[in-house]
Amino acid sequence: MTGPTGSDGGSRPGAPAAWLLAARPKTLPVAIVPVLVGTVVAYAEIGVMSLQVALIAGLCALLIQVATNLHNDVADFRKGADDPATRIGPQRATSEGWLDPATVQRASVATFLAAFFIGLYLVRFGGLAIFVVGVVSILAGYAYSGGPRPISHTCLGELVVWVFFGLVAVGGTYFLHAGARLSVAAVLAGAAVGMPAAAVLVVNNTRDVEADRRNGRRTFPVVFGTAMSRRQYAAFVAAGPILAFVTALSVGVGAWPWLCLAGLFRSVSLARQFYRTDDGPGFNRLLALTARSGVELGALLALSLLASWP
Repeated sequence: MTGPTGSDGGSRPGAPAAWLLAARPKTLPVAIVPVLVGTVVAYAEIGVMSLQVALIAGLCALLIQVATNLHNDVADFRKGADDPATRIGPQRATSEGWLDPATVQRASVATFLAAFFIGLYLVRFGGLAIFVVGVVSILAGYAYSGGPRPISHTCLGELVVWVFFGLVAVGGTYFLHAGARLSVAAVLAGAAVGMPAAAVLVVNNTRDVEADRRNGRRTFPVVFGTAMSRRQYAAFVAAGPILAFVTALSVGVGAWPWLCLAGLFRSVSLARQFYRTDDGPGFNRLLALTARSGVELGALLALSLLASWP
């Protein structure tokens, strides 16, 4: 006996699997790594770390990411940008008819609200500045796919991802631990962590360039061409380890900063694969590898900072 089928003729997933697909769990480490790095930088630099703050900040980051993913799922469906017949990326639950669009939209709003109210607890540590950062982060998550001119439809997507998954997330976490102040190391760490996150979007947009062009999107590869996107990707994946190295040097942990440069071996491999890839499945594999490289970079930076700490 077979179950209902999806638009591609495959088996239709049950409701839990469909919701999991809409939440896009493979993207969630990108939200957690900045919180980890911001926490470790604060500990290595000033010897302060609050597990409570780290857990709440991590939960809020996860909720904002999930809410953004849900909103993206339904918003792209409503704009006709996720036609299952032509899509070469992973299947989307709403466009496949597995989830009701109105229900997904309500779930997105509820998740954004959960992030907001849970995040209010962090205001006691970071004051008004953290309140503003939280609200702006939620608005950016909504604006990525929503509104009259979604960020995802422009060539600013990579910049926005770098800022919010790097500078804002790492800097905000450090700010909470360090008594409402920032440091050069925190900003450098944010710049480093944001690079592979932005590179993930470069892969996504390059893979979807033809579909985006048909749908009137003005993403970076649509505007500047895929050749420029390949250079952009190589720059992003190489800059991450280099900035991580500079971060560790600025904290002053002896010879351990060199550990960060191990990520350059992965960067060279990824850049070569990107230049050779020209089909959907290949880009999908590279997408996962690039996301994994971001986790590895965060781990290398954290280890380099903690390894010589007494």
